[in-house]
Amino acid sequence: MVRRTKEEAQETRNRVLDAAERVFFEKGVSRTTLADIAHAAGVTRGAIYWHFANKSDLFNAMFDRSLLPLDELVESILDGKEEDPLARLRELFIYCMRNITTDEQRRRVFDILFMKCEFIEEMGPVRERHQNTMRDGMERIECVLRNAVDKKQLPARLDTRRAMLMLHCMFSGILHDSLMLPENVKPERDTEALLDACFEALCCSPSLLLPSAA
Repeated sequence: MVRRTKEEAQETRNRVLDAAERVFFEKGVSRTTLADIAHAAGVTRGAIYWHFANKSDLFNAMFDRSLLPLDELVESILDGKEEDPLARLRELFIYCMRNITTDEQRRRVFDILFMKCEFIEEMGPVRERHQNTMRDGMERIECVLRNAVDKKQLPARLDTRRAMLMLHCMFSGILHDSLMLPENVKPERDTEALLDACFEALCCSPSLLLPSAA
């Protein structure tokens, strides 16, 4: 009986998350109420509050559900013993972009975050969560770049912070623009070439080097 109750609770939680994703996508986050989500999910508002403290908590849970499958893959590129960190980073970027492009649910979630979410006061925790995710991603990219410098794949004087910013802006820019202008920006067509151009710049651009020692 207890196991069945837990299964039912999880089923209700998933139904609420699915409904939130649909309604956020259709109406935008700020115009969506918990009553809207409860109606779409076929549950009461009380059932939503049993699982989530408020709308921002529900939004973060919906967003995290799309990110979690990538965690193991992301962790794999942080191993300092990795002999080809640039290749692993390239594979991860390409995989993530293709996955977002081909997985309808994940693409819909990022469309909501980038295009249909106003960071007004009630959504402050969502903004904070998104900022923390960005900071964590930037730190991980720079960690891989430092490993690539140690493995002599990149110049010893590379400014890894500036290089990280270039890669992060390129990746997030492709994602944003592919959502805004899908007819012009196609990740499955453009990601590899743009990524390789960035990697080439990391190897030879004077603007990405730290000043030489006196």
